[in-house]
Amino acid sequence: MLHLFPTSCVRARRLLAASLLAGLAGCASQPPVSPKGLPQRVEISSVPFYRGHANHGGAMALAAMLSQQGVRITPGLLDKPLGLPEAADDLEVGIPRVARDYGMVVYSLDKRLQALLTQVAAGNPVLVRYRDGAAFWGESRYAVMIGYDAYEQRVLLRSGMNRRQRMAFDDFNSAWEKEGNWAVLVQPPRHLPAQVDRQRWLRAAEELAGAGQELAARQAVSALEQ
Repeated sequence: MLHLFPTSCVRARRLLAASLLAGLAGCASQPPVSPKGLPQRVEISSVPFYRGHANHGGAMALAAMLSQQGVRITPGLLDKPLGLPEAADDLEVGIPRVARDYGMVVYSLDKRLQALLTQVAAGNPVLVRYRDGAAFWGESRYAVMIGYDAYEQRVLLRSGMNRRQRMAFDDFNSAWEKEGNWAVLVQPPRHLPAQVDRQRWLRAAEELAGAGQELAARQAVSALEQ
């Protein structure tokens, strides 16, 4: 059966449809939601950059983190302590071990991008590992997250030959997840992370003491009480 509608009804429906389309267009033009409770844009420009091939990224990233904390170091000086190039596949263990040798607390972060952005917003660069390349030929890469832009939905990395490598939030999340969401801070013992997890910091201090850095470990514990 054919239903006929009055002209006024047809006109009203057209107006409603146009209104809905305008509303959708307005929503699309709005900027992306900013990371919860954080600034829209952050860049820690003081983090040193060591240019080099990606297969040397672990030493370059650690050198940048240590230099940021006042240690006089270059990536080349870390090759032997890290056991490179032979131990390139064991950097997840080697990087924290060497960082502790320099008296630094190695503090693991939650496996959420928000946790990384929170630290960066507080001025703490984050050492990360992510998968670079396609599924069949991708390789692990180490980099330092130094910033983000919530409006453009991108993170900012010191990585390989790139002083300011920009990656979309979604792309970084995917590449980071493929490498187990590994991310750490390399902190002086008196410098607490943002929103510090007390038990996690104490475990990190215990690991520092186990590396023979008892004084630094005591300083890390004392920092919680100040």
